[in-house]
Amino acid sequence: IFVAEGSEPLADAFELSDTAECLLLPRELLSSALATEAPQPIAALIQPPQWEWTELLRAPADSSAPLLVLLAGLQDPGNVGTILRSAEAFGASGVIALPGTVSAWNQKAVRASAGSVFRMPLLSMSAGELFPLLRAAGVRVFTTALEGATTASEAPLSASTAIVIGNEGNGVPAEIAKLADAAITIPCPGPVESLNASIAASILLYQTATLRAEHAAQHSGPARRSKR
Repeated sequence: IFVAEGSEPLADAFELSDTAECLLLPRELLSSALATEAPQPIAALIQPPQWEWTELLRAPADSSAPLLVLLAGLQDPGNVGTILRSAEAFGASGVIALPGTVSAWNQKAVRASAGSVFRMPLLSMSAGELFPLLRAAGVRVFTTALEGATTASEAPLSASTAIVIGNEGNGVPAEIAKLADAAITIPCPGPVESLNASIAASILLYQTATLRAEHAAQHSGPARRSKR
């Protein structure tokens, strides 16, 4: 943990392990090592969490089916961080970064995630590695498309699902889209050609969470009534 001189009380808020080291630095020296224009007077060097494939297949607490987000060539770290934050907010099981996607540990991505990058299971894999694993786990893959696709509200997203979010300018690469089981879209009545990648991902995650909540309520209702 690096703390600027004069801001020592900030370090008292952390419960540090015996192996952690806290260093006091001149404010100018600490600021010179950080990328933000107006850095805060405290920073840390950490070991990112390491996740296993089986951890990404764990279903959310309120669902029996995994929900994964596949990032296919996203270049804006702000989008990646925002998607991680939305993925955690709407109960996703994990996020997988395909080749060409910016690192989730980019400083802008970390800030945009608002801490979710430390908690949301995250892996980087090639399509060749990933899709056989998805098939073996019974996860249905939905690519996102602007036209010729099922609307998200009508797609069977209550089952084990992976949603592919494509590059900000070019969308989902053709070689990834052809591996998907189906395509989904977000109807936009306004005169807008497409949505920002993180906005689209957030809407689809919300839609999936809503459908799953409705599905769970429908299946739990009779059982609850029988206990009364």
